[in-house]
Amino acid sequence: MPQMGESITEGTVVEWHKKPGERIEQDETLLEIGTDKVDTDVPSPVGGVVAEILVAEGETVDVGTLLAVITDENEEAPQAPEPVSEAPESEPAPDPPAPVAPEPPSDHDTEAAAFAPRGAAVPKEGASDSFFSPLVRSIAEQEGVSTAELESITGSGRDGRVTKKDVLNYVASRSEDEPGFPELQSVESVEGPEVRVVKMDRTRKIIAEHMVRSKATSPHVTSFAEVDMTDLVAFIQREKEAFLERESAKLTYTPFFVHAAIEALREHPVLNASVDGDQIMLRDDYHINIAVAIGRTGLVAPVVRNAGRQSFADLARSVADVADRARNKKLQPDDLQGGTFTITNIGPIGGIKGTPIINQPQVAILAVGRIRKRPVVIEDPKLGDVIAVRQMAWLSLSYDHRIIDGAMASSFLTSFVRIVESMGAGS
Repeated sequence: MPQMGESITEGTVVEWHKKPGERIEQDETLLEIGTDKVDTDVPSPVGGVVAEILVAEGETVDVGTLLAVITDENEEAPQAPEPVSEAPESEPAPDPPAPVAPEPPSDHDTEAAAFAPRGAAVPKEGASDSFFSPLVRSIAEQEGVSTAELESITGSGRDGRVTKKDVLNYVASRSEDEPGFPELQSVESVEGPEVRVVKMDRTRKIIAEHMVRSKATSPHVTSFAEVDMTDLVAFIQREKEAFLERESAKLTYTPFFVHAAIEALREHPVLNASVDGDQIMLRDDYHINIAVAIGRTGLVAPVVRNAGRQSFADLARSVADVADRARNKKLQPDDLQGGTFTITNIGPIGGIKGTPIINQPQVAILAVGRIRKRPVVIEDPKLGDVIAVRQMAWLSLSYDHRIIDGAMASSFLTSFVRIVESMGAGS
């Protein structure tokens, strides 16, 4: 199992592209691996014959675990080690020691576990020798799950290990049991000729988990504005061929949106921040996530790093690069981490406007809707107020109401609109 990112400690075998006995070339896709961030195709490090597959599809294992054996065409597959022969009768094996019953926990131990402060550090191993991965420990500390609680969870991982999914399910069930939550009614499952049951794929499960956690973390508010794209639309249509020939990159709307967002963020730095307890972590660099639709089944949001330091042509190339790698499953988990602000362009798929969910741990996300011709009232210096047909688009800014108020959000949108309209008019 390869190291898929600095913070990634385990991965799931999503799909094998080769079967035992099949030939594979070096750098040909061997399997698809999934993490809690992204699914990625993994090339074979060598050419040869797939002799043995050791980890089944759907199984999650730690980084460094042996996944498969590839041999040379003329080489036999390695044989499993011979079992150790039994001891001769003249030397009987000693009887195994009688198991020692564990001491029952004292009242003091039980009380200490019950009232252990949430958020305390979780050790790598529990009292019962159970192993907790760094990811599981991080989630437990963030969600206030004590070591005693972790040890009570039935793990679904290898050798009964507690996985990320197990601890998140525990947190969700614990929240439902706490006072103040209404009793949840079960939904009757109805199957018949008019009902089809389709299991969520891995991408859908990851998106669902992230969205639920975001809504539970941040009080969401969405503000709207509209932007006149007429001049920018005309500029792109006029310059796209020359730009492609000169810069080897397509001229699309997204780089303009990224540039305008960065300039607006410079004026409103709290939107380029994150929240840690009662502290606001302001970011000096601008790492912008770009939401990319993957067919009709989901989306990912890779990061354009240091976008505030790039020229417009560099931005255009960076946006095209991350979008292409996202659609071809060539992203690495680190490509999805470390962003400070997210932009999603819902216009190309027909969305007029929406209320996007914040990409944690960020505090704001901007959605740009479909560009449509509409009659609007504009102020002409000579004719006064006139009705004209303009290319208009809705903007939706969802933000964390813990640190951003409506006035700040509206001010950001006003800056964004001013910058976009000036880019089109001044280009």
